[in-house]
Amino acid sequence: MNPDASPTARALLALELIQSGPGITADQLADKLGVSDRAARRYVSILREAGVPIESERGPYGGYRVGRGLRLPPLMFSATEALGLVMAVLDGHHDAGDPTDPIGSALGKIVRALPEPVAAQAEAVRRTAAPAPDRSAARPDPGTTTLLVQACSEHRQARIGYRSEAGSEWVTDVDPWAAVVRHGRWYLLCWSHRAEAQRAYRIDRVTSVEVLEIPFTPRIDLDPVAALEEHLAEGWEYDVEVVIEAPFADIAPCVGRGLGRLKPLDAETAKLCGSTSNPTSYAEQLARIPAPYRIVQGSEVQAAARALGQRLLAASAGDASA
Repeated sequence: MNPDASPTARALLALELIQSGPGITADQLADKLGVSDRAARRYVSILREAGVPIESERGPYGGYRVGRGLRLPPLMFSATEALGLVMAVLDGHHDAGDPTDPIGSALGKIVRALPEPVAAQAEAVRRTAAPAPDRSAARPDPGTTTLLVQACSEHRQARIGYRSEAGSEWVTDVDPWAAVVRHGRWYLLCWSHRAEAQRAYRIDRVTSVEVLEIPFTPRIDLDPVAALEEHLAEGWEYDVEVVIEAPFADIAPCVGRGLGRLKPLDAETAKLCGSTSNPTSYAEQLARIPAPYRIVQGSEVQAAARALGQRLLAASAGDASA
């Protein structure tokens, strides 16, 4: 800790340590603050004199705890922390400057609570930044998202209403495993009892949520991001199979999970199995693979790859008519 910090600043840091680690001892508090045991106890006394109910217990399970009735002190951010927060919100939510939007309103409250020099910089960034809207982003209702995240964290089933992109509607009970954000879209990764299969539902298409009193056991081996990417590579209109002329271990880091499932064929080749609704985009992503490959199944993607190759050849020859 900064040796020039005031006793009040040290006391507030002590409060933060006690809140985040109930049962912390005077020795542990002193070690984290970089001060003597006597000084650590003095900071606890400063907090008590300020009306903060710090309780202490003796014994092997004792230590300092914050008692009931604590009124939290004002938020304290450095200029760097405040600007980082504003930038992160602007990057992920492009209505952050709108005071009528829930995110814009919340951010405004935080900025107003900051010291004037820090607030001025944060507000300047908020007012003058012009983030380009993400056309593919689809932000869900905060209340809907809150209920689903609650069900995930409490390992309780949920009954959701859902509207598909085609307009079909249904109700299903799900085991909600995780909420995953990918490219500006929120997904609920879950087990659908209606489909009896793993599903990834767009949260912005969830029309209703009821958290049930039915517990479920979460998957302990779940990698939410990997599972979502693999799910999004399956079940599309056009199936694709690609043989890549490179060892699996060498090429695996270069093949995004969104393209499908990659597995070794032999010591020198790997096979990619996936599906897509956009053959042109899929062909363009395949072209980024740094190894020779053959599209052995998927006539639509084969045609898109040929068209892409002809465009590239024409471009290399300087043919402006292509």
